[in-house]
Amino acid sequence: MQWLFLSIAIISEVIATSALKSSNGFTQLWPSLVVVASYAAAFFFLSLTLRTIPVGVAYAIWSGAGIVLVTLIAWLAFGQTLDGFAMLGLALIVAGVIVLNVFSRSVSH
Repeated sequence: MQWLFLSIAIISEVIATSALKSSNGFTQLWPSLVVVASYAAAFFFLSLTLRTIPVGVAYAIWSGAGIVLVTLIAWLAFGQTLDGFAMLGLALIVAGVIVLNVFSRSVSH
């Protein structure tokens, strides 16, 4: 269940962060409500994750996956451009999350 909770936390955080742009500095009601509700869900499910996964590991996965997904959404939905160094940095983040999950004994499987 901890991986399901972490996945929900990541998806909720990505939705919230992506909606921040549409909230226009919290001046638009519905996007602002999406931001608040999604961040609340993200932190709630992250807290459930921390019952079994160490905080450093959970946060590394949560933030790394969130960065990559938000960047992908920004590229697709908002036209953000990515140069070679940006893609290299994102690839390194993905590699770090994979190494953490596959090779580290800190992760409970």
